[in-house]
Amino acid sequence: MEDTIFTKIIKGEIPCYKIAEDENFFAFLDISPLAKGHTLVVTKLQNDYIFDLPDELLGKMMVFAKKVARGVEKAMPCQRIGVAVIGIDVPHTHIHLVPINGVGDLDFKGPRVQLTSEEFAEIAQKISSSIE
Repeated sequence: MEDTIFTKIIKGEIPCYKIAEDENFFAFLDISPLAKGHTLVVTKLQNDYIFDLPDELLGKMMVFAKKVARGVEKAMPCQRIGVAVIGIDVPHTHIHLVPINGVGDLDFKGPRVQLTSEEFAEIAQKISSSIE
């Protein structure tokens, strides 16, 4: 199986704005965000569909995503962290964590936020340092 873009990011072959990682998961900023702080949580295991993950790994993924979401919530002003699993564009299990203030903020067909590399780096650092 050919490496996905996410596997290449995890391996360091493609740069990213890293938020957190552990032995099973990797979190980084989405480079085409719906909102400032839009973060992706991906499995280090290259797997296409979230519901094909072993139960134990799926549970651990949600616990890791919760930890990252709490950091995003502290760092980025919002009412909630919206969670989406779509899995169509990249064949690699990933969870979107998006700071939202209303239901319409989780529209993947809507406009994306344009940020400079400096803004991405600042946001990534702020979220990363907010994770407990």
